[in-house]
Amino acid sequence: MEPTVILCTVPSEESARQIAQTLVEERLAACVSIVPGVRSIYRWQGNICDDPELLLLIKTRRERFARLLRRLQEIHPYEVPEVQALGVNESAPSFLAWLQEAT
Repeated sequence: MEPTVILCTVPSEESARQIAQTLVEERLAACVSIVPGVRSIYRWQGNICDDPELLLLIKTRRERFARLLRRLQEIHPYEVPEVQALGVNESAPSFLAWLQEAT
């Protein structure tokens, strides 16, 4: 079992809560932390955009990534959502046991 943290930005508190709730209810994530106050400057369709966002820190297992990605693409309000999976090198054994059970 490989713990994985997924970074995903969203446009609003409402979409953050809905996505987090869905992923945890469907056992695709053990926990989703919602971090407010993100400001993203990016290029989209030939324009430079500057938007407030929230960051989701999604805690899951690597083997859940493909299903989680498909589900995020279904429920995310963006046409092209940011989804970055980061491997975790070290974790407390008790956290790993909880992660395994929760997902």
